[in-house]
Amino acid sequence: MRARCVPFVVALVLAVGPTGPATAQGLRDPLGLGDAIRVAHERRFEIEAARASAAAAGARADVISALEDPMFSSSLDHLPFMWEGADVSFTIEQRFPLSGIRGHRRAAVLAERDRLTAEASRATLDVEVQAANAFLMLWERRRTAVLLTEQLAFARDVVTAANARYASGTAPQADVLRAELEVARLQSLERGIGGEVRAAEAMLNASLGQNAGTPVPELVMPPLTQPLPEWSSVQSALGARPELQAGRAQIARADAEIEVMRDMFKPMATLRTGPSYTMAEGTGWMAMFAVSLPIYRGKLKAGVAEAQAMRAMSEADFRATTRMIEGDAAGALNQLQAARARQLAITSDVLPRARMAIDPAVAGYTAGQLPLVSVIEAVQALWLVQANLIAADTELGLAWARLARARGSYEGIVP
Repeated sequence: MRARCVPFVVALVLAVGPTGPATAQGLRDPLGLGDAIRVAHERRFEIEAARASAAAAGARADVISALEDPMFSSSLDHLPFMWEGADVSFTIEQRFPLSGIRGHRRAAVLAERDRLTAEASRATLDVEVQAANAFLMLWERRRTAVLLTEQLAFARDVVTAANARYASGTAPQADVLRAELEVARLQSLERGIGGEVRAAEAMLNASLGQNAGTPVPELVMPPLTQPLPEWSSVQSALGARPELQAGRAQIARADAEIEVMRDMFKPMATLRTGPSYTMAEGTGWMAMFAVSLPIYRGKLKAGVAEAQAMRAMSEADFRATTRMIEGDAAGALNQLQAARARQLAITSDVLPRARMAIDPAVAGYTAGQLPLVSVIEAVQALWLVQANLIAADTELGLAWARLARARGSYEGIVP
């Protein structure tokens, strides 16, 4: 059983396409979301470790199913006290089962290999969604830093205008103090955003398998306007989740282990043969065939019962995982719908209204009809909406990534 999840990077690279030349660190400048996923897919050691574990399990199949090594022995069968000769023999002995236990053991190991292969696919999905989350968080922090810079420049212009009107006697000193307070507030936020950006850059570098201090180029986002998937299409794709593939492999292994324990009821055979010499008959050939007697049936029945209980546990775990995966996918789809609705509402309704309030407030202050606080309140309302839009855009991207992870396949899901 092999995982068939389409890697995150394939869908993203097809959707976004190349965004620019590679930098000295192997990153494109500007760096797209698909590029970040590709780098994480190639450089994260978690994926390499998971694949190596699956390969080791596959190699173990030949070890566990092989016959025991033959044994060569020499024997002094009879030595008279008079030292007048001896009976000797040289034999080779081989033990082998009289059942299909070797094949069943091999099947159990191969099922474990399939489970670990599915775990490697799960690790790949986790690495990819971690890279997407880190990319989106850095994108949000950088956009917030740019917005703060714009807000601070505007606030300083307001201070200049308030000082001019105060000098001309058309505005009170309180307007100047209020404008300077707004500048101080924004400066305090600007001092903190630099550290947040650096922290997000470190997290993105870690998710890409790079040193934390590696410079991160400019980021570009793909469009997030594609139609939302239907629940039926999401539900039909859940069978590709690596967790379910691992569960099926675990059940297959449990079935093989039951057969192994049942084979214990059947005997083992031993064949021994080789040349021999006796004082009476001279040189000859000897052979021996023996069969074990599995008479202690109690422990064998207990072994079968244990294997059957493990199979029941694996089946119950699979059903529970199936139920949780379906709920996770449904929740992710609903969260995506909510994030899309919120982002559309801010973009199409709230943000235009906030912008429309700026010009009347500025005009009223210029004409002396409104106090400066009215301008600052209108501008703060716009800034809050712009910050909410950044958060909504980021949440929408995160919701797409969560749905892709919940679906277990990124094809046609993540833009």
